[in-house]
Amino acid sequence: MASPSPMLPSSPSARHHHQSSSPHLGQLHLHGQHPRSRLAHLRSLPLRLRLAIPRPRLPLALPSSTGGGNNNDDDDGNNNSGGGGGDDETGDGGGEWGGNRGEALFVLAQAGRKLSSLPADLAAAVEGGRVTGDIVRRFAEMDASPLLRWLLRFRGFRERLLADDLFLAKLAMEMGVGMIAKTAAEYEKRRENFVKEIDIVIADVVMAIVADFMLVYLPAPTVSLQPPLARNAGLITSFFHNCPDNAFQIALAGRSFSILQRLGAIVKNGAKLFAVGTGASLVGTGVTNALIKARKAVDKDLDDEIDDIPVVSTSIAYGIYMAVSSNLRYQILSGVIEQRMLEPVLHKQKLLLSALCFAVRTGNTFLGSLLWVDYARMVGVQKAEEEI
Repeated sequence: MASPSPMLPSSPSARHHHQSSSPHLGQLHLHGQHPRSRLAHLRSLPLRLRLAIPRPRLPLALPSSTGGGNNNDDDDGNNNSGGGGGDDETGDGGGEWGGNRGEALFVLAQAGRKLSSLPADLAAAVEGGRVTGDIVRRFAEMDASPLLRWLLRFRGFRERLLADDLFLAKLAMEMGVGMIAKTAAEYEKRRENFVKEIDIVIADVVMAIVADFMLVYLPAPTVSLQPPLARNAGLITSFFHNCPDNAFQIALAGRSFSILQRLGAIVKNGAKLFAVGTGASLVGTGVTNALIKARKAVDKDLDDEIDDIPVVSTSIAYGIYMAVSSNLRYQILSGVIEQRMLEPVLHKQKLLLSALCFAVRTGNTFLGSLLWVDYARMVGVQKAEEEI
């Protein structure tokens, strides 16, 4: 054994005490020392003892937390699509400084923040080792922006922004493209009556914007911060709780999804989009028909020019279209094209990445418009000669 370092006790009793406690050096408590002195202390240890310390890092004064290092739930399928589960939930590994928990706390300390400053669900995920240090770093960076700080207060936005820092830009792209495309289609259909029927146009455009928002929001990859379900939860509830939000998204932090869970993500989002599409269409076509009837009551000449829209059949058809065609297209767009193909190559070139995402989403919107016209004509909710 190498001679004791000047910083270590040199007496036989001290050496005996040091050797008997060496297996626990991975959990050294040096909170009273400056970070540089701690690093010097660690470097002064014999090589054998240094190797016994798992994942040695610069130990900073960590923020106080609310629980122990491995106070995790037993449910290792906690739908942590971007932030954990699997091996990392059942064992953080490496004690205070190992695994996702140690890495996340280290990043948090570097940012000069306490665990209590995080939202409750994110803090619980850090304590449970279900999120990585990169997720905590991204939260700290976004929290510096007033707009993003406000959006991060809502769990839905928080989960999506932590999984994709361009989510807000993609949402703006989709809604902007959808509004322009829908307005252009309305103008093409109404021509000289566009201004006179501007109230109907606005109702149709608002319905399209709501649908576009949900089409981006629901299939977007997420870092799930949901708490585990109660043990008495039903089988179906537990299954869909553990499914990712996007069937093709990358599972981070050791979490993996089965084929059945990924198929469940398509079914889960399909059900949501059916409800959203049907509801939005019911409101939109209902308002449009009410405006048409009001116009006909004032101007009898409009009776032959404007036909009422079949509300129920159109709404159900649109809900089915969103649940099947839109659901699959947007899941592939977000989980495959953007997350697996574009982002790994262009993650350091945000401007080019944003431009390509804009181009791909514009093409997807155009394709969706064509598919909707063909589908609507096929099921009979639009006339074959009607131009959209």
